[in-house]
Amino acid sequence: MARRKKIYEGKAKVLYEGPEPGTFVQYFKDDATAFNAEKKDVIEGKGVLNNRLSEFFMIGLENIGVPTHFLKRLNMREQLIRQVEIIPLEVIVRNYAAGTMSKRLGLEEGTRLPRPIVEFCYKDDSLGDPLVAEEHIIAFNWATQQDLDDMVALALRVNDFMSGLMYGVGIKLVDFKIEIGRLWDNDFQRLVVADEISPDSCRLWDIETGQKLDKDVFRRDLGSLADAYTEVARRLGVLPSNATHMPKPTLIN
Repeated sequence: MARRKKIYEGKAKVLYEGPEPGTFVQYFKDDATAFNAEKKDVIEGKGVLNNRLSEFFMIGLENIGVPTHFLKRLNMREQLIRQVEIIPLEVIVRNYAAGTMSKRLGLEEGTRLPRPIVEFCYKDDSLGDPLVAEEHIIAFNWATQQDLDDMVALALRVNDFMSGLMYGVGIKLVDFKIEIGRLWDNDFQRLVVADEISPDSCRLWDIETGQKLDKDVFRRDLGSLADAYTEVARRLGVLPSNATHMPKPTLIN
């Protein structure tokens, strides 16, 4: 489709003006970042894989009644999404201790938690996306108590869906983060899952071997990130079983 006005560029995606009012085109880049963009690289085909995987997860959520911003995939790297007002919070669901939780609480990585734990981080790269409590969120008017209750309910439904889906293909869903947006219909708001769901935003471990199949491969220099993401896509049936990794498409003038 014809290139439109750029609205926003983040570390992994670019948003463009959509073809109709109330829509955006979301473009998935090959850029990989970690440690608040202190570590950077370009991983050929990563954007293609994340586009396909995020489409797969968003459609699956819509099919079980979880509302999302996703409308349709346009091509290998772009999808059409609804324009939403993003709540400035990362919503993190943890099933096992890993990453910052292990460091904060001194828990051995991989420790199963007594129940899924939902955390909130304030979205601000300059501050390192700090962990915040519900008191902060309400006091600073980032969201209301009703919003928070609805966000937790949405996040736990996503967790149930993703955990079962991954378990069925031999993958443990350790944790994940999502963003949630407000979709307005006059004065009525509806909260929907936004941004993306992909191995960039999840921790995924092979159930049998513990092999990491997520962005920790890049963070910790554990091998090929493209191969890890391709393995997730292959197990879920998003890619043919004989595929290697999705190549970077060639632009034709």
